[in-house]
Amino acid sequence: MKLASMSSVPLLATSNSLATSIENIVTLETSTGSLEGTLLTASSNETKIVALIIAGSGPTDRDGNGPTMTNNCLKMLAVALSKMGFSSLRYDKRGVGKSKSASIEEGELRFEDYISDANSWIEYLSSVGGFDKIVVIGHSEGSLIGMISSQQKTVDKFVSIAGAGEPADQTIRDQLKSQPPGVFEQSVIILDRLLRGETFENVPAPLNSLFRPSVQPYMISWFKYDPQKEISKLTDKPVLIIQGSTDIQVSLNDAERLAMANRKAEKVIIKKMNHVFKAASLDRESNLQTYNQPDLPIRPELAQVVSDFMLN
Repeated sequence: MKLASMSSVPLLATSNSLATSIENIVTLETSTGSLEGTLLTASSNETKIVALIIAGSGPTDRDGNGPTMTNNCLKMLAVALSKMGFSSLRYDKRGVGKSKSASIEEGELRFEDYISDANSWIEYLSSVGGFDKIVVIGHSEGSLIGMISSQQKTVDKFVSIAGAGEPADQTIRDQLKSQPPGVFEQSVIILDRLLRGETFENVPAPLNSLFRPSVQPYMISWFKYDPQKEISKLTDKPVLIIQGSTDIQVSLNDAERLAMANRKAEKVIIKKMNHVFKAASLDRESNLQTYNQPDLPIRPELAQVVSDFMLN
């Protein structure tokens, strides 16, 4: 992504400002439109540490919300960290929320576009001044984006929260195993083709929503990245792997795979925390209900674990 310009608008006197922080709206101009994020600067700013928070897959905005869910998990994490003296920048993914103008046609979108966006936000934090250290925090799919972007020297530490431990094609295969045999077998044929970098024509109607031709180039670009290989490259900086014990989307095995790939990494399991950082059981129905409970607080252990890692 080519960075055209950057601007920020202070919101010091609005009712949205937080007592323990200063909120600024930051805009990055790109060749396809503008990306917008929220820079939350801790009022004390004693630590001089700032975190870049990268959202997960799909149309997820800076607060961790999407068209079918409102839980404010990323916003709550940013606010909790600000109360502990840490600044943060979180942003709407391209094509989402206030970054909608930067959308790219589905057939032209690549996984590298998201990596480039994260790199540009890191570049912004490096140039804005006032921060001594940059920590990248990636949630879910944002974990893979974050661990790739964290390979540059300007990033000091990396935090993975609920990050997959296998390439995306393997995750999809695992999820499809519960489907009827015919659906699974046909899906494997398509996945194998995409993994080789080849598109698949004449997708069966029942599989079109997942493997429609326009999304296949993106999937090919996504499948190239193995989280274990990417996190193994972060040998020159501290890495923290966080996983909730009641996450029904990403498993404890994923966290273990990432930890095994980078033996220097610290792994923390937070009990009774699900994929959106809320307290939940393993009962699927009640677990999913928390995805639409924006006032339900996140597990306090999460912010504390991240804070300790960022500070030490």
